[in-house]
Amino acid sequence: MAIFLLLASVPLLLLSWFVGQPILLERRREKLRARPFPAAWRSILRRRVPAYRGLPPGLQRHLQRHIQVFLAEKEFIGCAEQEIDDEVRITIAAQACLLLLNRRARYFPGLRQILVYPGAFLVERLRPEPSGVLQETRNVLSGESWANGQVILSWEDTLAGAADAHDGRNVVIHEFAHQLDQEKGFANGAPLLPGRRRYESWSTVLAGEFQRLQSAALAQEPTLLSHYGATNPAEFFAVASEVFFEQPAAMLGQHPALYGELQRFYRADPAGW
Repeated sequence: MAIFLLLASVPLLLLSWFVGQPILLERRREKLRARPFPAAWRSILRRRVPAYRGLPPGLQRHLQRHIQVFLAEKEFIGCAEQEIDDEVRITIAAQACLLLLNRRARYFPGLRQILVYPGAFLVERLRPEPSGVLQETRNVLSGESWANGQVILSWEDTLAGAADAHDGRNVVIHEFAHQLDQEKGFANGAPLLPGRRRYESWSTVLAGEFQRLQSAALAQEPTLLSHYGATNPAEFFAVASEVFFEQPAAMLGQHPALYGELQRFYRADPAGW
């Protein structure tokens, strides 16, 4: 009888564990968000992240709270002799957390580590040729997002992206937009959205804008969005996110439907900041 009672209690214990974990996690995060934000960190934000200075005071406080949780939960690893200090951690965390400002922050749940190189880094891949032979390719990158829990960044490009908050080019925003896209396990330009109607609207608007950018890229016409966004829908979403946060007025004027979709997704209106 005791064995049967024990076996019967196992599902209840598992259910209690699964229900309790999110509650405990949120309590832990509330404590982190309630901590005073260090003055030294605020100094780094003002010096390294001009976008922070452009935020309304209330959103500055929101960003600070998100940074505190982000830094407590994510591991930073220096590569190729790159030193990891508060300057690196705060500068990256601030730009990543811009994407979370007014959303229900899940803090990039699949992300465990941020790997930082001093500059652009080399990535080697095997690419299948039409003949079936695997061809080794080498690419020099400033950033990359992996669905297995890692983001890789060039510190040099991170600083350059942060320094000009209005050029529409930001490697941290780009790679962390990929992380949002990859929360479902893969990236296809359609992050997790609330309900079927939102997916229908998202698909209609972004597919049309993607095709428009592809046509412009083929014709070598100048565009607000980088032609790199014409590579595939996942890259389009990441490139559009860069422009949304850094050139919102221009996007609102030239691509109002795209701006509206991103505004609803990010729950932010950077054109009004």
